Amino acid sequence: MEFCLFLGCNTPAVRPDVEKAIRASMDELGVDLVDADNYVCCPAFGSFPSTDEDSWLATSGWNLSIAEGKKRDILVQCGSCYSSLRMGREHIMHSDEKRQRVNELLEPTGRTVCGSSRVRHVSEVLYKEITPARIAEKVKISLEGLHGVVQYPCHTLYPSEVVGFEDSPREPKGMRQLVEALGATVDGYSRELQCCGGAGGFMKSTPEQAIEFAKTKFDAILEETKADFIAVSCITCLMHMENVQNTLNKRVGEERYKIPVFDYNQLLALCLGKEQKQVSAICNVSRDKVHQFIANAKVAA
Repeated sequence: MEFCLFLGCNTPAVRPDVEKAIRASMDELGVDLVDADNYVCCPAFGSFPSTDEDSWLATSGWNLSIAEGKKRDILVQCGSCYSSLRMGREHIMHSDEKRQRVNELLEPTGRTVCGSSRVRHVSEVLYKEITPARIAEKVKISLEGLHGVVQYPCHTLYPSEVVGFEDSPREPKGMRQLVEALGATVDGYSRELQCCGGAGGFMKSTPEQAIEFAKTKFDAILEETKADFIAVSCITCLMHMENVQNTLNKRVGEERYKIPVFDYNQLLALCLGKEQKQVSAICNVSRDKVHQFIANAKVAA
């Protein structure tokens, strides 16, 4: 399998260990990645897509043209990048008028776009193409004995007719099965499909409501599960679900919220034997318990 890797803004700038985890784990699973050279911001919803369709589609067209030039589909981890690029491609590919307008705007750069490169989310490729069964066969260090919960990126579920890849977006199974392939027990809970609350517009316009919204989710995790970790597959979910726990702890005056949050590819890379310092070094909520569990399992193996 070959893909053009679109890293977005936050991953290389703020969480380079996630980038390293994606590159290391996908390579181990036989996925060949080339960089989307000279890409630009997706841009996420709440900016261009909400105010200026021409700018949004021209930006999407630029990024898509990079993958088209390499004759590969784009592989994306960030949920916002995924939905912005995927929905942009739908407009470009299915509307002659919009595609013509985008190419007019791209003409001074020497680029053109037709929409031939598909936009794929990393969890989709892992779930649909590589499969949990194959991942389980590759695992060198099992998470058996740990409990986890999963956070589905909202933008991989809705609008399901455009961005979805689950058989049922209201009963998704992909992330659960991917984590189970690593040996962990995945606990369900009442607010599993609730958004993390980290959407830019939500946090910027009504931060108090966004924080309380996230609190209901974390309270459900604490009350209804035995979670040792949270597995996500979106850089926004990762950063927000860490940061909001620290905010909540300051408000309650104790370390009540302290569930480590991992990008799935970080857990995958660790279970494939990759070094923690390379693929899981940065966090705002301690991962020591999970890291120590994996270190002990590695020694035992």
